[in-house]
Amino acid sequence: MAVLKQGNGRPTPVMAGVHFGGEGTGDPDEHALACMSTSVFEKLEISLAPPAPEDVQAVAGYDAGFLGERIEAPQLDPALASDVVRLDGSEIISYTHFSLTLSKKRRFPHWVGWNVDGGSLKKLPRTNIPFLKDKRLPAAAQVGNELYEANRLDRGHIVRRADLLWGSLPEAEKANRDSFFYTNITPQMDDFNQSSKNGLWGQLEDAVFADVEVDDLKVSVFGGPVFQDDDRTFRSVRIPREFWKVIAFTERGELKARTFLLTQNLDQLEALELDEFRVFQATLAEIETRTRVLFPAALHKGDTLQVPEAVADRVLDSLTDIQWA
Repeated sequence: MAVLKQGNGRPTPVMAGVHFGGEGTGDPDEHALACMSTSVFEKLEISLAPPAPEDVQAVAGYDAGFLGERIEAPQLDPALASDVVRLDGSEIISYTHFSLTLSKKRRFPHWVGWNVDGGSLKKLPRTNIPFLKDKRLPAAAQVGNELYEANRLDRGHIVRRADLLWGSLPEAEKANRDSFFYTNITPQMDDFNQSSKNGLWGQLEDAVFADVEVDDLKVSVFGGPVFQDDDRTFRSVRIPREFWKVIAFTERGELKARTFLLTQNLDQLEALELDEFRVFQATLAEIETRTRVLFPAALHKGDTLQVPEAVADRVLDSLTDIQWA
């Protein structure tokens, strides 16, 4: 039993010792015995101090069973089999609460998959967390700060940092730091979110929690860039100009998937001839065609949205335009 110090007649959060025998009842012949807590902890080889984030072992990455019904990680078209950076022989590289497959040619992720536990999310600062290359991988296989110095390019997270901050506090702190590895970063213009309808792209995960009765407040998300041969080259790096995201959730036990594309045009004919980015609702099949990232059958089963035939009707001007049902 912990013995707490008192202040102004009330117990404080400060531990004074550990009670190990006797009891104090007010009788002068009765005594409660305690010893210094540090002495007990040393003998038992335990500590109440939480581990530092860097000392926490990385929790298994993307969890295929997170929503109950298994949603396996995406696979690449066989034609892309050689375009992966492998870690210990695996094309899937895992971090705390997310996993990804990294393109060897483009040095950005083909896809990233992550889980969000909305019921245990925490608010943690991003201050003093550096962007780093993953030391488990060759440095030359990752695009680092050399691309972002002295220009308008932002280091944009594929997995939103806020999506990963759940679980125990040490676990959330570890995920916070893991989100800053360059393997999770792609270049975006500094007005990227502003041009995509006032940051609508970054609010999609929040919208599903706000508008849908999500079972257990849990969602799984996949996202990444679209690699095109004519992407503009800057500092010897081809800069993706399109991004995609798939949000999977269960509503009253039914698995659903909704797909979004951030682009300047919905098809190769540039049907809308837009000067800035727009967010469109799309289908999994459209994303597979554009990226050659192949999604599991379970996700296709949940992709039941019938998108409008007219391209202009698929533009999202606000979160209220999203068709979740």
